[in-house]
Amino acid sequence: MNHDKYSNIKLMLFDVDGVLTDGGIIYDGNGEELKVFNVRDGLGIRLLMKAGIMVGIVTGRSSKALRHRCENLGISLVFQGVRDKGILLDQIIQTTGYKAEEIAFMGDDLPDLPIMRKVGFSIAVANAHESVLKQADMITAEKGGAGAAREVCEKIIKSRGLWEDLLKQYF
Repeated sequence: MNHDKYSNIKLMLFDVDGVLTDGGIIYDGNGEELKVFNVRDGLGIRLLMKAGIMVGIVTGRSSKALRHRCENLGISLVFQGVRDKGILLDQIIQTTGYKAEEIAFMGDDLPDLPIMRKVGFSIAVANAHESVLKQADMITAEKGGAGAAREVCEKIIKSRGLWEDLLKQYF
């Protein structure tokens, strides 16, 4: 664990299916896609934003469920239906003004590899594909959709010495 890499992060990007969810996809009787998100991951993301870190979503799929989740969490940097996440990073850098080394990405499967190779800090969930695990600077203890995002958010916040201040709001 390299604390310098945590302290450099100004933008934390998350994949969705397999990272913020367990990777399962549920369709209702009308063909609408449903997703199950972990509430603790959501709080971790909110805390990360309170700590001054911008948060974004980069996912290959598109869904109304994700749009609603992002609105609920206050995430406005959302890229759905992305075919090449590595190419998209250039657009994200232009949009945000952050350098690649100031950006972290958390993924789980092969489409995540191009962006993981380009960001300053790459993170894989515990149950990620073997190739993603090999590429990652960090591997979470938790699985995707089961607290892995929260784990990363807390590590970033704690590396900056902001955890105790954020906890005070709950006491």
